[in-house]
Amino acid sequence: MSVTLKKILYSIEFTVLFFGVPLFLFFDKNIIHPSSILLPILIALILYFRKQKEFHKRDLFKLNISKNMWIKQIVVVILTAFILAGYVFLFEPENLFNLPKGNPLIWIAMLFFYPVFSAYGQEVVFRMFLFMRYKPIFPKKWMMILASGITFSFVHIVYFSTLSLVLTFFAGIYLALIYDKTRSVLFTSILHGITGFIIFTVGLGQHFWLDMMEWI
Repeated sequence: MSVTLKKILYSIEFTVLFFGVPLFLFFDKNIIHPSSILLPILIALILYFRKQKEFHKRDLFKLNISKNMWIKQIVVVILTAFILAGYVFLFEPENLFNLPKGNPLIWIAMLFFYPVFSAYGQEVVFRMFLFMRYKPIFPKKWMMILASGITFSFVHIVYFSTLSLVLTFFAGIYLALIYDKTRSVLFTSILHGITGFIIFTVGLGQHFWLDMMEWI
C-alpha cells in the first residue's frame, strides 16, 4: 500500500469515527445514550492495542510522573476550580453547587465512578488511541495535539451545549499536551476525572449530562 493511499484511508477512518459517529448521535439522540457506547469502544481498543508492536500492557496504567509535574497540575486544577465556580456564580448563579445540594448521593457516586468509567475511557480514545493510530496524518506534534482537542470537543455536541464544546476544546488541548509530555493515559485520566468532578460540583454538570436536572 502506498503512503498516499494509506494517508487517504486513515483520513477517511478518522473522519468517520471522530466526526461521523458524533453527528449520527447528535441528529438522532434517541437511538442510544452517548455514554453507553464508551465501554464497548474501550474493549475494542484494548484488543487493537494488543496487536500493535509499540504497545505494552503497562502503557495503560503507568504513572511515572515527576513530583514537579504533579505540583504544576495540582495548581492548574485548583485554579480551574476557582475559574469554573466563578463562572457559575456570575452567569448561572441558580445552578451553583446544584448537584451536591440537590442529590448528594449521586454527587458522591460521581466522585468514584466518573474517573473510572468515563474519564479513563475517553482518555484512551482521544489521547492514547488517537496518538498511536493517526501519526501518519498528523506527523507534527502541534497537529496531533490540535486534532485531539478538536475531536474531544466535537464529540460533546451530543450534549447540545455550546459551553460544553468550548470547555472541552481547551480541556482537550490541555490533556493532549500533558499526554504528549508524559505518555501516561492514567495521569491524564486522573486530571480529567478530577476536572470533571469539579464541573459537576460547581454547577455545570447539566452541560455534560443530558438529564441531570431530572435527578436534582
